[in-house]
Amino acid sequence: MSTLVPMTIKGLMLDPISNSPIVVLKDGDEKIFLPIWVGIFEANAIALQLENVATPRPMTHDLLRDVIATMEGKVNRVVISELRDSTFFARIEMALGDKSIAIDARPSDAIALALRTETPIFVEQAVLDQAQTISPEEDSEEKLKKWFENLTPEDLGKYKM
Repeated sequence: MSTLVPMTIKGLMLDPISNSPIVVLKDGDEKIFLPIWVGIFEANAIALQLENVATPRPMTHDLLRDVIATMEGKVNRVVISELRDSTFFARIEMALGDKSIAIDARPSDAIALALRTETPIFVEQAVLDQAQTISPEEDSEEKLKKWFENLTPEDLGKYKM
């Protein structure tokens, strides 16, 4: 059985070189930070929820949450499950009646849905072992920013459709 590490969102930032959004996950002790490049629309969906901004009409992730709830389903957790060829993969684990279902998803979509359903986010330990993570010796935002500036998309895992 694999080990799952509970993570939360540290924040969103822009890659200073490509201007691509990066979502940064952190473990409970803030000893491990996992940066994942995401698309601009998914970053916007994550940011809107982090900032508790209500939109006049449901966004895609709101719609998905509402469809799951209407079907009397429940999202149990999302898991960043794999890093393959510099691309992160995730799954949405949910219950629908007495069935357990795992649905393949992009990490950005899984995270946006997790925020809307107040569902825990996990990362497989194998992914953390394989990925470029940040383990700062001291809690230094400036050090974190400098570390990001020296990374490339290939270092972190690219966002792919």
